[in-house]
Amino acid sequence: MSYPATPWILLGKAIASLHLVNINQVRSLIPAEFQIFSVWPGKTLGCVYLSDYREGSVLEYSELIVAPAIVSYQNQIGAWISHIYVDNADSVAGGREIWGLPKELAEFTWENDKRVTVRQGDRNLCTLNYTQQSLAWRQRLTGSSFSVQGVELLRFSAECEALLGLVSSQLEVPGESPFAGISLGQPFLTARAEQMKLKVAHPEVVGQRFGEVLYR
Repeated sequence: MSYPATPWILLGKAIASLHLVNINQVRSLIPAEFQIFSVWPGKTLGCVYLSDYREGSVLEYSELIVAPAIVSYQNQIGAWISHIYVDNADSVAGGREIWGLPKELAEFTWENDKRVTVRQGDRNLCTLNYTQQSLAWRQRLTGSSFSVQGVELLRFSAECEALLGLVSSQLEVPGESPFAGISLGQPFLTARAEQMKLKVAHPEVVGQRFGEVLYR
């Protein structure tokens, strides 16, 4: 199995929904080394990100990312990804071996540019219904995420340039879904990206796990 070297350049479209999440619902999903960033008393910011990367990308695949919290480590802030699914085995290997992300295979169904459903076999992971984009502006955004690989704490950045606009959406997460316990609820904000170029950088080691080895 092979995968491209970093950085990964991915072209296509994406939809990201933002959710207010109860901190006590997600604490067990996040290593103790990270502090959960509170955006409201008892609440953190969660995100569901669905994308479809196509022609011109280093790999062509669809992706579902569930980031249940914003976390901080050594005065740096980023998203924590607890669940991530793709439909390309090379992407699974690269995600696990380069970034330490818990990627799994799943099936994606994009319907009439208004609904996407993600399944693993007979199990439905989630469905997102969304509206057409009416107004959009070309924007450039940069964000960071944390992950863990072995005893190492990693941080990596992603740069996105796209036509971004706000849309309405409805998220369905059945009880059988592995991330149903996060209790995401309905999004308070959903953004849709078209003509997207995403650059995901190689991770950097920012620290090490408690109780296993000393900090760098």
